[in-house]
Amino acid sequence: MDQLDHISIQYDGEPYTVPSGRTILTALEEIGLRFVRGIGCRGGVCGACTVFYRVDGEPELHAGLMCQDPVIDGMDIMPLPAFPQKKARYDLELPEGDTADYRVVALYPEVNRCIMCSECVRVCPMGLDVMGYVGMIKRGDLRHAAEASFTCIQCQACALRCPAQISQPNAALAARRFYGRHQAPQAEHLTKSVERTQDEKFQRNMERLRRVDMDALRILYQRQEREPGDAPPGTWLPEDRSML
Repeated sequence: MDQLDHISIQYDGEPYTVPSGRTILTALEEIGLRFVRGIGCRGGVCGACTVFYRVDGEPELHAGLMCQDPVIDGMDIMPLPAFPQKKARYDLELPEGDTADYRVVALYPEVNRCIMCSECVRVCPMGLDVMGYVGMIKRGDLRHAAEASFTCIQCQACALRCPAQISQPNAALAARRFYGRHQAPQAEHLTKSVERTQDEKFQRNMERLRRVDMDALRILYQRQEREPGDAPPGTWLPEDRSML
């Protein structure tokens, strides 16, 4: 490859010359680096490869994902280490007299220390309104907090930068769990599906599958019909309905 197609970056304090037009992860792997930790799904949904970086000539500190963000000439990249974030211990049953919204704030009272600096919003690689959903938790609005935080990837960038030392990802996770357990409307079709697992036909089919050897089961899985992406919700059924 021509030298003009290469750029200079720093990763974890070491200089590297890497091919341009790649993600950070791909560029580093192409020059021989091999990662044994700090890499997960490679699809931008697990948060394992979160990094902070600066670019020469720019004052901003950026947060990003190595599997998503492209390399830029003059980047100075530092991987985000694991650090002790608050993880409250709880079950989803409510003590007598408690409500779901009160329980979440009781587990993560530090949400009340938010100074509305917006640093969490600025560094979120998913573009979430982190400060907004923290405010929703404070107000007891678990429904909207659950919706606003639904695509959080638990990367911890917001928690690391928060001057109020709030564990935003875990507070949001608690909000989603308590909302789903105590406030969200129950899905009737899910209840019916669970009930169907108890009927005789389902049990016979499961016994038949348990007797299939692994190679045959793998073939069945690979040949299964898949719902078209453009099918209207609730309208598609497979041709083989023996398991339905």
